[in-house]
Amino acid sequence: MHEIASWTDLRNRLDSDRRCYAFFHPRIPREPLIFVEVAFVPEMAANVQTLLDEAAPLEDLRRVKWAIFYSISNTQPGLRGVSFGNFLLKRVIEELQREFPKVTQFATLSPIPGFADWLRRQDADAVSRALGDKRLARWRERHGEAPADGAGWLAALSPDAPAEADPLTRDTAMALAAHYLVRERHQALPADPVARFHLGNGACVERLNWAADLSRKGRSQSCGMMVNYLYVPEALDDNLARLSAGNPRIGRSVGKLL
Repeated sequence: MHEIASWTDLRNRLDSDRRCYAFFHPRIPREPLIFVEVAFVPEMAANVQTLLDEAAPLEDLRRVKWAIFYSISNTQPGLRGVSFGNFLLKRVIEELQREFPKVTQFATLSPIPGFADWLRRQDADAVSRALGDKRLARWRERHGEAPADGAGWLAALSPDAPAEADPLTRDTAMALAAHYLVRERHQALPADPVARFHLGNGACVERLNWAADLSRKGRSQSCGMMVNYLYVPEALDDNLARLSAGNPRIGRSVGKLL
């Protein structure tokens, strides 16, 4: 979820090149149970500040190909354990296909809220296994000894200016994030709650993005990284079967990080 910062931000999110969809219940008809915010863009989004830039020109809806789900919000604390999002996203995709036949690609731009806490808990051996020998050797060649534990790695991978970080830092952080999203489990499901939600809906871990959320929250929870989950309507059931078998579908660029 990306908090609405002002009335101008709210108007921007409801402009002509945006959509907002929600589920309501007859008992509380004026208050949504959950809503999703959608942006239309020419290519898969890689930075949330760019996506929410109030000064950016409106997109030409006759030319855009991508619908990006960039914020999904539950509004009822008592219903947090109920997955309305599964039904909502499928309905939204169907509605978008009817309204915008030229929009053929559907993806999210999602946070990785559990990454920093997970890395902070790891010991040196666990991080080494996640990175693999080649990446660890490249780090040592450039920086000398590797950090002593996960907390040390987190500090090393959290530069003051992420957009200016060297390629080795970016590659190392993204490799650890890919491992966390794809291989770390909690009761046989993805450890990250957002990954658990989207993969559980049949999405694919398509791409990791460096310096994608430079807000204080984004930098503290995931070193500024975000992830695109790709929704291919005809592949959702197959992706769910792969997830159940412990082999979630991933994009080519994510595979190269593992």
